[in-house]
Amino acid sequence: MTTRRAISLSLMLALTSGAAHAEKTPSGSAGPGHGLAMHGDLKYGADFEYFDYVEPDAPKGGTLRRAAIGTFDSFNPFIIKGNAAAGLGILGAGMLYDSLLVGSSDEPFSEYGLLAETVETPPDRSWVEFTLREQARWHDGKPVTVEDVIWTFETLLAKGTPFYRFYFGNVESVEKTGPRSVRFKFKPGENRELPLILGQLPVLPKHFWKDRDFGATSLEAPLGSGAYAIDTFEPGRFVRWKRRDDYWARDLPVNRGTKNFDVIQYDYYRDADVAIEALKGGEYDFRVENSSKKWATAYDTPDVKRGRLLKELVPNQRGQGTQGFAFNSRRDFFKDPRVRRALSYAFDFEWSNKTLFYGQYKRTRSYFENSELAATGLPSAAEVAILEPFRGRIPDEVFTEEFQPPSTDGSGNNRANLRKAVELLKEAGWSIRDGKMTHDETGEVLAFEFLLVSPAFERVVLPFKKNLDRIGVDVSVRTVDTAQYRRRIDAFDFDMIVQSVGQSDSPGNEQRDYWTSEAAGREGSRNVFGIQDPVIDELVEMVIAAPDRQQLVDRVRALDRVLQWGYYLVPNWHINADRLVYWNRFGRPEITPKQGIVFDAWWIDPQKDAALKRPGASEKSADGKN
Repeated sequence: MTTRRAISLSLMLALTSGAAHAEKTPSGSAGPGHGLAMHGDLKYGADFEYFDYVEPDAPKGGTLRRAAIGTFDSFNPFIIKGNAAAGLGILGAGMLYDSLLVGSSDEPFSEYGLLAETVETPPDRSWVEFTLREQARWHDGKPVTVEDVIWTFETLLAKGTPFYRFYFGNVESVEKTGPRSVRFKFKPGENRELPLILGQLPVLPKHFWKDRDFGATSLEAPLGSGAYAIDTFEPGRFVRWKRRDDYWARDLPVNRGTKNFDVIQYDYYRDADVAIEALKGGEYDFRVENSSKKWATAYDTPDVKRGRLLKELVPNQRGQGTQGFAFNSRRDFFKDPRVRRALSYAFDFEWSNKTLFYGQYKRTRSYFENSELAATGLPSAAEVAILEPFRGRIPDEVFTEEFQPPSTDGSGNNRANLRKAVELLKEAGWSIRDGKMTHDETGEVLAFEFLLVSPAFERVVLPFKKNLDRIGVDVSVRTVDTAQYRRRIDAFDFDMIVQSVGQSDSPGNEQRDYWTSEAAGREGSRNVFGIQDPVIDELVEMVIAAPDRQQLVDRVRALDRVLQWGYYLVPNWHINADRLVYWNRFGRPEITPKQGIVFDAWWIDPQKDAALKRPGASEKSADGKN
């Protein structure tokens, strides 16, 4: 299961209101059902009325303003070219396009019918069949058809980003099996997740794209089937989405209590600093703050003190994935894991956390951080059984040691770690000559560029650079604009970047795009690290084929251990809370999921909104211009 950029998701608590619960429903059955679970049973029965984590009678109305950074030049998020406008997604039910199924936010990985009225798969999950709802409609009134589903699938594989070829790579064929039914058949091999990830397919209108070039960027507003449509926009400045009164699925149980804003407008800002000032000035409504410094220092304003602009830390228990300084191991000087390990000793997290981050963070050590999937301690017997066939092809430490990134006392004096770095580099054939780390055979100086897209990260990277300078490693730091950054990342034209890899509670097919050899050679993939290891390839396939939850956990932990000891990144940090800053004009459900807020279930409270009288809010005209 892949993760999305929006704030997500999930909860294992029940709201003691009137949601209808039937007997638990099996995850796979002999006949069509209203939903599908990855492992175990569905929480919600066929007669459920709404999800437990929403307010089913939330009021509709009002305009929500959000911020976006950079620019946009396209309304096609499915291709490599261009920068897609905010509000467009590549998977799942979004603002413009509905998907076959939609995920619940209080189960590890379960989905329920949206475009699809029913879903059917056999016990071995060798195929999946969806039957479309008869009432499903595009915004022009035409029905959503099986032909649309097939065309979408084939087009995304042929012309979409490489992600789709990895994510849907085990589909052997797709065929129409009835007036409203479509069946996907799978290649041999265990892949229990595949029926659910087919459910995430965003279905596009074949008749709209018939005479248009799908592979080209375009600012023509596309035709959709979702709750919102593009209303007005100005490239690089704003895009305004308007909720459709005739949305065909507005009363379905999966949608009750959500999509409550009449209008959602994204205003574009040059960078985060400008965006924060705009928020404080009342130019938009809601922000998730990702900078510890900004959280600690940027919001000491009268509006915060008076409770007009709310600053709220909402704890969560969702998996954090990983973030770190990623090595592009395609570069010759980063191919040796001893070099990558050595350079990790130059990052002083403890000093950074105390001095730069106001003590807000915990050190990240796993690729599946803050979840039961993270590999900790020594491998269990089940993990050893998975890893044993690879002994001799993976580091011995996988079996004998718990991975821990280098640490310091936080004083800023990390000489011991730098000495260790020099020792490791010496083992790898490097030594300091004339003050420069130089390869003993080739005479090459160890020099690389750290590519950034956010100026805010310079304060973090520059101390790392300073430490590397002390051992003769020549590092330059370059910050570029969003468009150039994306082009360079897609082409793997970088030495080191800051990379985040989000993870869900149910990793699966998307792991191919993160870690496999095939992804490493395909432009635009998310294997920015350049990992090309047959062992990791095999472990990824084992994760995808996991037949039950416990085996999924064991296999992911085994994969995590091999990734950890590969030193593909310098681990950064994480926080198990959402840092929210928003104007006090919203209502929200009583229960927040344990994995974080579901902002799609919030609404504008008319009384709060009337009392707020934000600065700047009334100065905006309907098209977003001052």
